[in-house]
Amino acid sequence: MFTRVVELKAKSGKARELAQTINNKVLPILQRQMGFMDEMVLVSDIESDHILALSFWNSRQDAERYNQEQYPKVNEIISDIVDSAPVIKTFNVDMSTSHKVTVGKAA
Repeated sequence: MFTRVVELKAKSGKARELAQTINNKVLPILQRQMGFMDEMVLVSDIESDHILALSFWNSRQDAERYNQEQYPKVNEIISDIVDSAPVIKTFNVDMSTSHKVTVGKAA
């Protein structure tokens, strides 16, 4: 399994709107992508405009396909709500209790 971690800085006072936009407009796009498994959105309790969006994928290839084919559209959807360009980092999932993944089973 593979994950994309997208670090977002919402415009001042727009974190809740950004989280709702991810849920209402971005999640349906993700759900139509081959290999998409789950999305988790974290809103910082310390930095009120800081959000992490974690998407989980069956494989790196699935995540890369989404990044090339759909992410530009997603970036356009959120562009009016974010203060700066999102920072994307990728990781292999080493262990997840909610996805029942352990080393050796991860893609």
